Amino acid sequence: QVQLPESGGGLVQAGGSLRLSCAPSGHTLFNYAMGWFRQAPGKEREFVAAISWSDNTTDYTDSVKGRFTISRDNAMNTVYLQMNSLKPEDTAVYYCASYSKGLENYDYWGQGTQVTVSS
Repeated sequence: QVQLPESGGGLVQAGGSLRLSCAPSGHTLFNYAMGWFRQAPGKEREFVAAISWSDNTTDYTDSVKGRFTISRDNAMNTVYLQMNSLKPEDTAVYYCASYSKGLENYDYWGQGTQVTVSS
């Protein structure tokens, strides 16, 4: 059974930092691009960041550029999202997901970790 458990969420003051981790079980990161998404209350889930398998190319939504960094450690089978200079509008449930080239879409999802940024 594939699981993508996220960890590292919590409550932080504006301007603070958190690092999210995603360490899949039953699923290797080998040859998979990985992404982070978030969903704020009353809003649709949105893309945050992604990292490729082949050359670690990264992509970010505009609102987090310069503040968030996605990275991966393939030996540890873990993906990270370093979040700095957090803002109250970053408050959301953050999800890890793996990308299927065959489906051309994200197919496996974690259950999410809550990030709350107080002003």
